[in-house]
Amino acid sequence: MVKVEEYMTKNVDYVSPEDRVKDVIKLIKKTSHDTFPVVSDGKLVGIVSVHDLIDRDENEKIKNLMIRRENMIVTRPDTDVRDVGRIMFRTGFSKLPVVDENNNLLGIMTNTDVIRSQIEKTTPTKLNKIIKTYKNLGYDVKLKKGVVPVEKIKPTQSKIYEDELFGRIYELKRGLAEPIIVIKTKKGDYYILIDGHHRAVACYLSKIPELDAYIIEIDTDKPLGIEKTAEKQGLKTLADIKIVDEDKNNSCEIYELGSKIAHLH
Repeated sequence: MVKVEEYMTKNVDYVSPEDRVKDVIKLIKKTSHDTFPVVSDGKLVGIVSVHDLIDRDENEKIKNLMIRRENMIVTRPDTDVRDVGRIMFRTGFSKLPVVDENNNLLGIMTNTDVIRSQIEKTTPTKLNKIIKTYKNLGYDVKLKKGVVPVEKIKPTQSKIYEDELFGRIYELKRGLAEPIIVIKTKKGDYYILIDGHHRAVACYLSKIPELDAYIIEIDTDKPLGIEKTAEKQGLKTLADIKIVDEDKNNSCEIYELGSKIAHLH
């Protein structure tokens, strides 16, 4: 089960019931968000959206126009993401506040987060399958979770997709990126990237120096088959990966997307 707490946005922009319409308008312009939880002393007391502000006096207080807590649908951090998706589909709500048993605001879950939870998820099944494969090949394998330098990641995939890349940049900006899967051998001071190429390139373009990773340590000083294949494709660093725009049916080098990436920040 994929839980809400794994994908919810934790750093939530919220407003006070004593804030005024003009304060929320400023926040909308600053964040580009259209809905905000209303919080008092850490407790969720309501929610307000841009639609609630229409034709309202700019000095009117939010407590007078917000949807109150008793009329809201919320979710908990241990809820199955699929259940949240069903609720959103039935009700038409695109954002659900996440609260604990004491009604403290913990985060917010959006329909985008629900979709994201189903894409490029590092599942235990995927990780265990990779480990089992190398064990069956006769290697001594150990697993640990840590942080790897982006500059020392060696890719094994020649291309990624532009639209998905932008999604990974969105995740990184909010601290939501899944760990990548890499292999570390005795052969060199680098990490062979097995899963998470979109995340790694997003990190590279965003100039983030490190990335969380599941590190599979293999006791060998000989090059692995996947490493040899990558070398034949000329893949030495993340800069060698091509970014494909499916709509235009062409590809471009990473540095050519610099202006687009800068625009996202």
